[in-house]
Amino acid sequence: METIRPIEGNPILESIELSWPWATIDPFLLCAPQIDHYPPGNTVQKLDPEHLQGHRAGNDFANADGYSLYFGKDGLPGFPSHPHLGMETVSILRKGYVDHADSLGNSGRYGPGDVQWMTAGGGIQHAEMFPLLHDDRINEFELFQIWLNMPGRSKYVAPEYRMMWAEKIPHHVHEGADVTIIAGTYQPMEAPGLAPIEPLPPTQSTWAANPDSELAIWVITLQPGARLTLPPALLQANQRTLYTLAGRGMFVAEQDVGGNHRIRVVAQQTLLLENRGTKENTLILMQGVPLQEPTIRSTVYVTNTIAELRQAKLDFQQTEFGGWPWPHREPMHGPGFRRFARYAEDGSEEDPAA
Repeated sequence: METIRPIEGNPILESIELSWPWATIDPFLLCAPQIDHYPPGNTVQKLDPEHLQGHRAGNDFANADGYSLYFGKDGLPGFPSHPHLGMETVSILRKGYVDHADSLGNSGRYGPGDVQWMTAGGGIQHAEMFPLLHDDRINEFELFQIWLNMPGRSKYVAPEYRMMWAEKIPHHVHEGADVTIIAGTYQPMEAPGLAPIEPLPPTQSTWAANPDSELAIWVITLQPGARLTLPPALLQANQRTLYTLAGRGMFVAEQDVGGNHRIRVVAQQTLLLENRGTKENTLILMQGVPLQEPTIRSTVYVTNTIAELRQAKLDFQQTEFGGWPWPHREPMHGPGFRRFARYAEDGSEEDPAA
């Protein structure tokens, strides 16, 4: 494992090779990338039996043949119904489709470029299944799911989920550079007088909406030869980390950082990014003010104390966080590529193509 140690005047504080899932820094808990190349799906958007050889149904993370079933069964990859409490999930989908269902009665299908933001709060169940909609070619799939911690005072807010559709997510585009602004105000540095770019509002109770968090999640894509200067964070306590995907020629502050690395940098300085390679490079930026609270995590539950963790498990045993209103643990939403979100609370439906 390669580590770059900070030297005086160097904005790069640390550079570490990534392993799965990605290790993150408070207030983030982890980032789980899922990159798969599924064979063509059958008439029910699943894998045929001949494509399941060497894949252990219900616990398949080995990426044999270039794809995993994860916790899915019967040829449908994904994550059947499971609970969360005390944290938020931010699901950034770059390729493929995801079928969502939850214990509140919400459902939806989202696709390339869309982001789902879910505040688990005091407890929710959800399912994330990956329908294989292409029956005549490889089903490319690329999802980055970030787990974000919540302050102890907010861990038991009402759960909520919202979609951020690709067509509406703001971008900053400049000479081969593209910044997708999922969370955190972005101040372009390329020309004086450019107005700050505001992200879409996620869920009502998210920690990201609190100005004291100065939380940001940006996906940065640089074409060969592109340069971009990142704006500084404002709060002194803020911490900023860059995650480079596979690739060559990625330079941060005039230093070759390579692909597949976590790079912690000084958040309070502008930062020059350059792609000196011959192919597109992508980085994911995560920044925020650390919560600096005790964190007890038992896979899907995040609490501040052992007693709270025990209570969370007991609550789920007794209430199932509202129960599971769907006939199966792996709900799917039929054929076709139409993206949508249905919200049970008011019966509304979103169709980004409408």
